[in-house]
Amino acid sequence: MTRTVDELRNDIRAATGRFEREISATFTKEDLAALCEAVGYDIDTGSLPSKPQMRAGALSAIGVLDTDDPSESERPFRKGELEAIADALDA
Repeated sequence: MTRTVDELRNDIRAATGRFEREISATFTKEDLAALCEAVGYDIDTGSLPSKPQMRAGALSAIGVLDTDDPSESERPFRKGELEAIADALDA
């Protein structure tokens, strides 16, 4: 059986050392920062970049996007992207 978007988000949160959520929620900036660290995308943790920048950076680090241009990821992750992230994290 395939995992839901909420299950994928929680699997990714757990794989990056964040806590799972019981309600449906997109990633916070802190969740995205942990994800970037886990996939090897360097960010300045003193002043976190925008969510689109961190989403694009994480996707480019795992090979889903060719660039870390934030205009390529201005919306929350789609299910296919979450699956690719979970696979990259072995979550």
